[in-house]
Amino acid sequence: MTTTILFPEINEQIANITAQHIPDDRKQILQSLIDFIQEQKNEQQKIHLNFICTHNSRRSHLSQVWAQTAALFYNISDVSCYSGGTEATALFPVVAKTLENTGFKVEKLTATNNPIYSIKATINEHPIIGFSKKFDHTFNPESNFAAIMTCSQADQGCPFIAGASKRIPITYEDPKAFDDSPLQIEKYNERSLQIASEMFYVFSKIK
Repeated sequence: MTTTILFPEINEQIANITAQHIPDDRKQILQSLIDFIQEQKNEQQKIHLNFICTHNSRRSHLSQVWAQTAALFYNISDVSCYSGGTEATALFPVVAKTLENTGFKVEKLTATNNPIYSIKATINEHPIIGFSKKFDHTFNPESNFAAIMTCSQADQGCPFIAGASKRIPITYEDPKAFDDSPLQIEKYNERSLQIASEMFYVFSKIK
């Protein structure tokens, strides 16, 4: 199986991403997402994943981007990754910078309070479109998708996601806790690497 050629800077990160240790309890949590993707693939259905967090500003975007990139890397076709929140704010600029530092080509398409970003992992694929929106925004799928809850607040606050075929809690600590601190860049990179390693683990299990 050949893999999609990602930008060289991202390819340089793959060995580090896939070498990360994932504890057994996290693997159990991730298994529900593996099962959903595998079932959709087995049934030759399109795979729609909507990563949801309260503000759709940090963890949900990192999850969306890394899941889509992992699908490209492992040549899992018909995968479309989205993100949303329980409310719309804006994609936090440090998230865009973190992705850029990892090798993604990030371009701000609009200069508004809620900018729209083009995020590319490879030359020839469509860019991932990043902007903050509610999970049920018209940009996102209306049905037959997995709702992946990336923060505990959204998981507790949204017990029901209309149209979701499956609701999967895979929560992450919020790097926002380190905003305006000397550790900000380090902690955003750390969270991005954790999410990347788990999304690559998930897609590496798809047959």
